[in-house]
Amino acid sequence: MARVLITGASSGFGAMIAAELARTDHHVFATMRDPDAHAGAPAARVAALAAEGRRIEVLALDVTDDGSVAEAAARVVARTGGIDVLIHNAGHMVFGPAEAFTPEQLAQLYDVNVLGTQRVNRAFLPAMRDARDGLVIWIGSSSTRGGTPPFLGPYFAAKAAMDALAQSYALELSRFGIETSIIVPGAFSTGTNHFRHAGAPEDSGRAEAWWRGPYAGVDDTALAALAALEPPDADPVSVARAVAQIVAMPKGARPFRTHLDPSQDGAEIVNGVADRVRVQLLERIGLADLLRPQP
Repeated sequence: MARVLITGASSGFGAMIAAELARTDHHVFATMRDPDAHAGAPAARVAALAAEGRRIEVLALDVTDDGSVAEAAARVVARTGGIDVLIHNAGHMVFGPAEAFTPEQLAQLYDVNVLGTQRVNRAFLPAMRDARDGLVIWIGSSSTRGGTPPFLGPYFAAKAAMDALAQSYALELSRFGIETSIIVPGAFSTGTNHFRHAGAPEDSGRAEAWWRGPYAGVDDTALAALAALEPPDADPVSVARAVAQIVAMPKGARPFRTHLDPSQDGAEIVNGVADRVRVQLLERIGLADLLRPQP
């Protein structure tokens, strides 16, 4: 049984992962920015699992707020003494012409998708380093290296930044006995609400240059085509099951990267090449031991 903290567990992959890990007998801290949001429905789902005897509890944690993250970390230490598994899942998607997003919007997007992971790491990694043990799982996106349809540029850029950070952290934590695994989901268009809840450009006037210009209708074409690429049996719960399997694996045997892409947008191929180059470089500079957690 592992003590697990997952960010962004109110819906989508986060909620599915939290439920799956609770059902496989782990102690789960399902964190969400506001447990009272959506009439408390996400928190109620967690409470229902707890009523079944599962070790799962809601924890307020806003990844964009230093104080919220610090308070959550203190509560976890008080409850269980710390965590064994940290899952970076919180994120936000936007859709629209890149130019129509204000710089402030891009900063907010990076705050959630990238800086949020840094705040959480700084709060929870010191205890994991002291323990010389642990697992960090990053929920990435095939968009960082796969096909890149238009009107998702700001989101793609944020997820690529998070992936780059995850790769560096993996090397910098391994001698502390902390393992890293990156999950790479594709564009699941059902069950996650990613596109339904996507943010829009604040500069709507500038966006009209696309929606009424030569790109009129391209947004609908892109979204419909992405949905059509997804096989009818694509199940977003497969992401949660993959996370549970990785958590259950023995230390040192976990994959660095796991792709779950029903649309097969090519990310697995490109990542395969990039990850091999990464390994070769570490071998060439005499730091191949950083590729695996040290006992």
